[in-house]
Amino acid sequence: MGPALALGLVLGLLLGLQGNPGNPGGSPRVLHSLRYLHVAVSEPSPGVPQFMALGFVDGIPFTRYDSERGRVEPLTQWMEEGAEPGYWESQTQIAVRNQHMDARNLETLRHRYNQSEGLHTIQRVSGCDLLSDGSVRGSQRLGYDGWDFISFELVSKSFVAADAAAEITRRRWEDENVAEGLENYLEHVCPEWLRKYVEYGWKELERKVVPDVH
Repeated sequence: MGPALALGLVLGLLLGLQGNPGNPGGSPRVLHSLRYLHVAVSEPSPGVPQFMALGFVDGIPFTRYDSERGRVEPLTQWMEEGAEPGYWESQTQIAVRNQHMDARNLETLRHRYNQSEGLHTIQRVSGCDLLSDGSVRGSQRLGYDGWDFISFELVSKSFVAADAAAEITRRRWEDENVAEGLENYLEHVCPEWLRKYVEYGWKELERKVVPDVH
């Protein structure tokens, strides 16, 4: 799998995980959404950094980090102007920690699947939706080489493993109570930040329609 194809699958994963914003049958619709896409590759190449993180509000890219630049940067004017003092430094520290974590995860999964060295990818999509009935929906999904690996849904508060290798991770995360931290992030931290971002960019975001992605 070439780098372009791998990243294409990752972006497809992001679109596929946006969630259904509701339907005329009465389900609550999505008012605003926040997604973070993290991509780590085992063999970086020109134009394909070892690690990349993109933030999306209502489907609009608004922040970016990659291992070549080494810092989180704004992708919209409203984010550049609205960010609080110290925001970019703290977000860069988080991105660097994620970069190191995913590098270790890549090595772990390569050995777990008994694979030789070569191009492998980890894709992680996490985020939350603010719904029209006042509730919050959130999830985190992890993929390996373009395939589902393990996921967490706020509504069920549990992990779903895609195969036997992922089942090892599920048991370990349950033993370490990882779900509690994820639940707190998706139900409280993520919506709090999403409301801030919507406030920063309300003039632009109110003109946008959240994409109806199924």
